[in-house]
Amino acid sequence: MNISVIIPLYNEEKSIEKIIKKVNKINIEKEIIVVNDGSTDRSLKIIKKLRIKNLKIINNKKNKGKGYAIRCALKYITKDIVVIQDADLEYDPSDYFKLLEPFKKKNLSIVYGSRFLNKKFFILKKGINYNFRSILNRILTFMFNILNNQKITDAHTCYKLFDSKIIPKLKLVENGFSFCPEFSTKVSKLGYKIYEVPISYNPRSKSEGKKISYIDGFQAIRTLVKFRFFD
Repeated sequence: MNISVIIPLYNEEKSIEKIIKKVNKINIEKEIIVVNDGSTDRSLKIIKKLRIKNLKIINNKKNKGKGYAIRCALKYITKDIVVIQDADLEYDPSDYFKLLEPFKKKNLSIVYGSRFLNKKFFILKKGINYNFRSILNRILTFMFNILNNQKITDAHTCYKLFDSKIIPKLKLVENGFSFCPEFSTKVSKLGYKIYEVPISYNPRSKSEGKKISYIDGFQAIRTLVKFRFFD
């Protein structure tokens, strides 16, 4: 089994080299597609200096959002399974093996990595309000399940693995973080069931570079309704 790892990148100069090297060390046949989405820091310079054989770089001069960056990368996929990987260090690529196992044993097309199936997620850093985010995520996931007849625990996880054959069926359009509810809703409407496995998670705060905000939660609700009923 081989994978295409998509890494949307925006101003992650502190972590981008580390995460690419972590992905590259995973003993799986792969290609790594990094989409620099208009970074204004040293991120692009850093990745251009890397000497990794299976690394592809796409450079967008203007920042257009995570969804747009992922769509850019999907045009260049050559492997069987697509993996979405954030450019920070919140998600651990060593979990790829757990995520890929259901593809082999259960003949699935879509697997998500759930932070909520891992009890360690609830051991949160003091002084940083992760609890509200986790509650909001659970509310959004509950809404998603009701609207789309799914039974998952973490609809807004970064780790979404899917068969590359479904890409032409999706017709994705969202540019920002609404990629997540759009993708999940559209695969549900196509009849795919989403399978989950527990993953590790090391959350960071806004001061540490976290980019998603509470406003994105309200936009996620709009996206759920839009693509479930009006698309």
